[in-house]
Amino acid sequence: MAFMSQVTAQNKPLNLKDYDNEHYHFGFILALNEMSYGINYIDNYPMLPHQPSEYPNTADINYNEHATYYVRGIDAFHQPGFTVGVVGNLRLGRYFDLRLIPSLNFGTRTIEYHIYKYMPDGSSVTSSDFTQEKSLLSTFVEFPLQVKYKSKRLNNIAAYVIAGGNFKIDLASQKKAKIDVTNAQGQQETVIDNIKVRKSDIALEIGAGFDFYNSYFKFGIEVKMGFGLLNVLDKQGILYDSSIESLHNRIFQLSFTFE
Repeated sequence: MAFMSQVTAQNKPLNLKDYDNEHYHFGFILALNEMSYGINYIDNYPMLPHQPSEYPNTADINYNEHATYYVRGIDAFHQPGFTVGVVGNLRLGRYFDLRLIPSLNFGTRTIEYHIYKYMPDGSSVTSSDFTQEKSLLSTFVEFPLQVKYKSKRLNNIAAYVIAGGNFKIDLASQKKAKIDVTNAQGQQETVIDNIKVRKSDIALEIGAGFDFYNSYFKFGIEVKMGFGLLNVLDKQGILYDSSIESLHNRIFQLSFTFE
């Protein structure tokens, strides 16, 4: 009886028996993500002095035309976002697929600056420390092209790994970069008061997951990391980008696929 139970457990009815023999199929993807930046700093940036002309917001309480500023530290934080997309899958062989997944990817990165303000005041000198927090909103249109290597099915489950490239365009790269201020002559002007990033990027992606074959569709769970290959920093010569050598997109994504 124990032997018969073992045989029965190993020969469960297969769902979607001919699914992996189809030349192509489609689906959709829903995902949670966390975007961040890989930051390369200029050597000894905490010792680099910044003039008042590099502090673009002249209406800010910390602005003074006689002050010298130093960026003592930079901290980057990531926040949760989400992704939606369409899956196109082309069968290359028994264990290999080619996948194109056009997607919309929404997320936010926050960079916090710890700034030291040095200011001569007549015959004395005053100084103070303060922080500035800058948020960068991103809405990526993405075109990931991946090769998928999948294992042999164990009943209705299969594991897989993916690797590929992703061309992406950030539709929201310029939002919140500009503000309106009143200059020393009392005139309104628009200035860049945040890091400015380029719209286009190319990323390398790797990941792994599991496919679950149900009666009517295949459900997948996948984790993926993306590493931007291009420096997306568009330097403007302001306090917030003068300490940074290069900026690269990073993303972690937890995906749910329905195919």
